[in-house]
Amino acid sequence: MSQAQIVVGLQWGDEGKGKIVDHMAQRQEYVCRFAGGHNAGHTIVVDGKKFALHLVPSGILNPNAKNIVGNGVVLSPKDFIKELTQFDNLEGRLFVSDKAHLLLPYHAGIDQALERLKGKGAIGTTGKGIGPAYSDKVARVGHRIGELLDTVKLATKIVNYFEQNSVIFEALDITKPNFDELKNELDGYKQELLPFITDTTQMMWQILKEEKKVLLEGAQGTMLDIDHGTYPYVTSSTTISAGACSGLGLNPKDIGKVTGIAKAYCTRVGNGPFPSEDLGNNGNKIRERGHEFGTTTGRPRRCGWFDAVAASHAVRLNGVDQIALMKLDVLDGFEEVKVCVAYEVDGKRIDYVPYDLEDAKPVYKTFQGWQKSEGVREFDKLPQSTQDYIVALEEMVGAKIGIISTSPDRDDTIIR
Repeated sequence: MSQAQIVVGLQWGDEGKGKIVDHMAQRQEYVCRFAGGHNAGHTIVVDGKKFALHLVPSGILNPNAKNIVGNGVVLSPKDFIKELTQFDNLEGRLFVSDKAHLLLPYHAGIDQALERLKGKGAIGTTGKGIGPAYSDKVARVGHRIGELLDTVKLATKIVNYFEQNSVIFEALDITKPNFDELKNELDGYKQELLPFITDTTQMMWQILKEEKKVLLEGAQGTMLDIDHGTYPYVTSSTTISAGACSGLGLNPKDIGKVTGIAKAYCTRVGNGPFPSEDLGNNGNKIRERGHEFGTTTGRPRRCGWFDAVAASHAVRLNGVDQIALMKLDVLDGFEEVKVCVAYEVDGKRIDYVPYDLEDAKPVYKTFQGWQKSEGVREFDKLPQSTQDYIVALEEMVGAKIGIISTSPDRDDTIIR
């Protein structure tokens, strides 16, 4: 019985997991997605060509790898089908859990309406319907991919759901779907997705029994986890390594090496606390140089310095064996580079993530900057101040930095 490797984000998402999963997937037989929806976006550059993935596992770019979308994912058929048009000959290479929950257009309508009603208190969601889809799942009124096999029954359930909750939908200005139109829509989804739908739990057990090489990929980051993130400014799924168990039907003993992904700085999208955010010129410079705009929404990301306190928290939470440090080259040319090494809360210095980060002020340590790391592929050829920065980060967060990315290109990667 083999164990699966796993890749998780250690910050607020957008850490560059796609490139590392793509890099690692070249040596894998299966790549499996275990949580989230199409609010997550992985941008991968191969030979200068850019791919934006939202639901399809990043292993799709390895022609020899098979890809699994697990039951922990909420899947928008419309967006998934659109994403599939980027690729050819996917039958036999892509599998979707029959227990993954459907995310339908009305979920996005609910999401956007609720955000409008919250006004200044809005969480800052992507408006894609992720939260409402997970809410329906937990409330036991959701619908799963396997239900597409009987579209008459599924359409009837959805229309009945609207009728039972008519007061709520009317208040949110969301119109009840027409049965025939809804059935036709569901029939279209069924036709496109039927070749991929399967019992992925049994499939996962079998491939591990056969000792296949398996890589598990999450979506978003640890600080957006529904339980352990900066609640309520979080996503609606379990983003940490433990989520791979429930999201794919595994047990803890099935998980092997854990690779945590972190940028050499920090970003976050949407509202919520972000202690190391830089609202000045440095933050703007990081955003422009790092092209920090959402893959899914195009929204500008909030930018700031590396938060070693949050990263240390994430390393422990996920059981990280090694870190992949991304976008190091974005910090090229800064005279000084800062790292948040503690928080000040109510006048007291702490070195852990508290219950509420809202009023936490960063305590910084400053490092000498460097001129050029872009494109470097060997650790010893990095500027000495860059090497010093990386070694210091390792000591602060308690894990080895085994992979370093020095540009978006697949090959500009240092393996230590």
